Amino acid sequence: MRLNLTHTTVYSFARPVAFNPHRLVLRPRSSGDLQVLSCALDITPAAQLAWSTDVFGNHIATARFESPAERLEVTSRLVVDETAADWPVFPIAPSAQQYPFRHSLDEAIDLGALRAGDGDSSVAAWARGFVAGPGTDTLSLLKDINAGVGALVAYVPRAEEGTQPAGVTLRSRTGSCRDLVELHLTAVRSLGFGARAVSGYLVDPESTGGADATHAWVEIYLPGAGWITFDPTNARMGAAGLVKVAAARRSAQVLPVAGSYVGRAEDHLSLEVAVRSEASPAPPPSLGPPTGVRL
Repeated sequence: MRLNLTHTTVYSFARPVAFNPHRLVLRPRSSGDLQVLSCALDITPAAQLAWSTDVFGNHIATARFESPAERLEVTSRLVVDETAADWPVFPIAPSAQQYPFRHSLDEAIDLGALRAGDGDSSVAAWARGFVAGPGTDTLSLLKDINAGVGALVAYVPRAEEGTQPAGVTLRSRTGSCRDLVELHLTAVRSLGFGARAVSGYLVDPESTGGADATHAWVEIYLPGAGWITFDPTNARMGAAGLVKVAAARRSAQVLPVAGSYVGRAEDHLSLEVAVRSEASPAPPPSLGPPTGVRL
């Protein structure tokens, strides 16, 4: 499916304010089931962009602004081909098909902090309740935890930046998609799995618009299969219908737009986020030479 995505973030202020550098995480990386054909950023007021990659390999743009303004608008325009299977089959290594299993030494070292929980014993105890016993089917266990997070926590959108601690979400049973992600991450890490938070877009070809089209989900590493997508908010597994922009240890590390301004707190009037997606069938692969892409 070829997707045209437009993501607009608008901050409004009572008077002109000066903007400190802003960190923009809006440009995806191509992968086996996501090809980025073009990516463009429009920013008002004018800003100088410096591109880099973070420790996870995500594309980061740092915007430095030239003048104060009453309005900051950041628009990202993407064209991508999304080809993830609706019913994926994961080639999990035989050694990891039953839980518990042991990672190789290299995997254990490289996953590092992605296996470290936050020390909340209540979340760890809740997660252990999904383990039937030695020899539990690994993928079934992860599916059950994914469904359990969605069944336990009522989705409530939150405009504020940041993420609730996993224990707070477990006890309150309410949270945004990134709060569900934090609970999911903490739960599976307490069982020894390597997991990371993902930010991007939930694409529904039947509808457009709305801040809830920006989305957060989880990827869990299994030997042989690699990183497997779990979406606790929608109780789904697999990357179909998702456009991944960035992945990191925590959702807070991959916020689409993050920054500050010089002024009074009351100067900030509003924040508006809108995402519009348009889908069309992807053209068949060309037999000729590859064409260039604009990034």
